Amino acid sequence: MEILNKINNLKNKTILITGATGYLGREFSKTFSEIGSRLICIDSPDSDFDALTSYIGGKNIEHSFYECNLEVEEERAALFERINSKYEVIDVAINNAAFVGTSNLTGWISKFEEQSVETWRRAFEVNLTSIFDIVKNLTPLFKKSESASIINISSIYASSAPDHRIYEETTMGNSAAYAASKGGLNQLTKWLSTTLAPNIRVNSVSPGGIYRGQPDSFVKNYISRTPMLRMGTEEDMCGAVVFLASDLSLYITGQNLIVDGGWSVW
Repeated sequence: MEILNKINNLKNKTILITGATGYLGREFSKTFSEIGSRLICIDSPDSDFDALTSYIGGKNIEHSFYECNLEVEEERAALFERINSKYEVIDVAINNAAFVGTSNLTGWISKFEEQSVETWRRAFEVNLTSIFDIVKNLTPLFKKSESASIINISSIYASSAPDHRIYEETTMGNSAAYAASKGGLNQLTKWLSTTLAPNIRVNSVSPGGIYRGQPDSFVKNYISRTPMLRMGTEEDMCGAVVFLASDLSLYITGQNLIVDGGWSVW
């Protein structure tokens, strides 16, 4: 019962989620809405918040939705002003938004010699700089919480090098900027954990590969080096995030929780 109480303690807490309409973000949003948390959902201007509202379900809880291109500093500043003027406290922040690019983006998924500084900078702006900016500007609201928790969504590639062989016979690949920016995020997590202690906990979650209809050859290659013999799902990540958000993890800070089916142990 004590464990359930620590999870139920998230009811009516204010949870900020960036990238809220994406694959992971909508699962996080739904999970915390089911718990009874109050959500601040943030995503880019072209996001479908109506679909997110429908996906979350008809909870009698007021959720707020904000459009913001996190790649643009001026838009972030406007967002912070709106949030600071409306809310007295934020209990949990899930920094989930990420610059992941596509195979069609110039200088992203290509030979290393062809990867561009421009896309490198774009990735770092979203994956690292925006999170620094969010935490810095909203820290006064975190400090007003009785048990504030910041959770940064990282990646297995923050701590593991890519096995490029799994991408053979596909248009998929692995960008240096993505890996480096996520590696920086893990170090920022550690830095923030000691800087904001003891009132604010800061941890990261590193998902492994999540199945989203990738080519069969990639899935086969990926599974072959994963002890759990499958790729992950968005739901696999929710338990880790709820754990770090709740009072179950009151004595945990500065840690990176890897949720990858064992992919990184080899």
